[in-house]
Amino acid sequence: MEIAIVLTLLVIAVVLFATEKLSVELVTLLILIILAGLRIISPEEAFAGFSSDFIIIIASIFILSAALEETGILDFAVVRLVRLAKQSNNLMLLTIMLITGVVSAFMNNTTVTAMFITPLVGLSKRINLSASKLLMPLAYAAILGGTCTLIGTSTNVAVSGYIAKAGLEPIGLFEISGIGFIIFVVGMIYMMTIGQRMLPSHADQELAEEYKLQKYVTEVVVLPDSPLVGQLVFASDLTTLNLRMLNVIRSKENFLPDFRTRIRANDILLVEGDVDTLMKVKETKGIQIMADALISEDLETENIRLAEIMITRQSNLINRTIKEVEFLRRFGLVVLAVSRHGETLRSKIGSITLHMGDVLLVQGAPERFEQVRNSNHIAVLDEFEPVLFKKKKGLIVIISFALAILAGTLQLLPLSIAFLSAAVVSILLRAISTEKAYNAIDWRLLILIGGMTAFGSAMENSGAADFLAQGIVDVMEPIGGRTGILAGFVILTVLLTQPMSNAAAALVVIPVALRAAMELGADPRSFAIAIMLGASVSLVTPFEPACILVYSPGKYRFLDFIKIGSPLTLLLVVVILVMVPMIWPM
Repeated sequence: MEIAIVLTLLVIAVVLFATEKLSVELVTLLILIILAGLRIISPEEAFAGFSSDFIIIIASIFILSAALEETGILDFAVVRLVRLAKQSNNLMLLTIMLITGVVSAFMNNTTVTAMFITPLVGLSKRINLSASKLLMPLAYAAILGGTCTLIGTSTNVAVSGYIAKAGLEPIGLFEISGIGFIIFVVGMIYMMTIGQRMLPSHADQELAEEYKLQKYVTEVVVLPDSPLVGQLVFASDLTTLNLRMLNVIRSKENFLPDFRTRIRANDILLVEGDVDTLMKVKETKGIQIMADALISEDLETENIRLAEIMITRQSNLINRTIKEVEFLRRFGLVVLAVSRHGETLRSKIGSITLHMGDVLLVQGAPERFEQVRNSNHIAVLDEFEPVLFKKKKGLIVIISFALAILAGTLQLLPLSIAFLSAAVVSILLRAISTEKAYNAIDWRLLILIGGMTAFGSAMENSGAADFLAQGIVDVMEPIGGRTGILAGFVILTVLLTQPMSNAAAALVVIPVALRAAMELGADPRSFAIAIMLGASVSLVTPFEPACILVYSPGKYRFLDFIKIGSPLTLLLVVVILVMVPMIWPM
């Protein structure tokens, strides 16, 4: 009975993670409550994952990554190194992937990707190269670079913590560096050759044309006898028709209205709405429609500009609607459209719930863009403006980071204490503020990892791990022996990472794989390391957070990731199945 309950909860979790009907952390906590309520796990087991040292390691890495970003040292490195590579696109791409991979070996890959997107989009515009030629290689390099060390990705840290809890030796800081380096090099060669040829190239377009605003925006002239005269722009009769006010042209001056602006006679209002609504507006008394199509010059003037901004990983706008966050009042920018996963959203802008990686087409005064450029919540995707390089504080963070790695490698301190010390030093010496340090931590990820660790205990306690392990052994052993069984687990992990996060998928499969390895008399650590690496090389779809971040800025289609990522994933799975048994004999 308990096996059926645990497996049913697993299926429900996979479906909810995939559909995002509920946030991942809420799903995780609900599963913990059910498992503990049914006494499949004890309260101690339910919350043991949250008190593990690997949670401290992951949180500390987030803080150190944010401190490096805050000091501007990464921007400084990008500017210097990319300048050297500008003599050829191939050399530039190789340099970008090398930089990203090296940095990602010691930082969370999603964080690394997020930090490099804005510089690369700005660079692509300066050299007239489609951003799609740079951003997918960036994301893949960040993901694969994370396989080179224990701290390169939260999945590695979580798996190491789980197997240590199971009584096995935890993974060393550089134990996987050899195979990680091979995986990274294979991925880089693939992207420099086969992958580069398949990368899409998008012709540069005016933003208004690219988002097809002409079909949805028109000019309305307010006649002297119009009842609109004297009404507030954002509370006028036109807004009751589901029209959105964009600009006001008054006496040849084009400006953005605010909440106090009143309509005057002969004003020209730039309004946005669906086609049916715009047709109804033509019948409204006291106005005259100037044009059914709009030229982009009306949306961009000397005092008003269009730009794209991206919702960042740590943004507090995520899972909130544009209306809820009062976007115009807060940032002084008007949202005209939202690009998400290759789809442009233009209808009912205010009710659109924002997601990480969404790209918003916005309109505003140039000074407004300067004010929000250093925001933690949105990133302006235009000309790259490096953060002021704070050399002294940057060196403090680098030295603290390096000493933590050294102390952990030589086992002078436990890894958790070493990295926590480095994070605390960065805060004490004001390389990053306490508030920014808290905001830098991905609490959703920590809850997910802590909760799925407890789910692994539930699979063991209920017998679900034994049940699944025996099933996989019975099916795969006649086909390929131990290697075939290992292949079955790695492929299962790759498949589960599509609806689930990499760490969650690995933590679900690991208990089953450890049981299977014990039944076969094989080394459980070999299975655990192969599954951990399999979770990190799953590039079939763009559901990995690093890929989600580059999806919209790169103007990719879903098929682009499948076409380029599937062969690479298959190639890397083969590398894992060949190399792991050689390095960690089964």
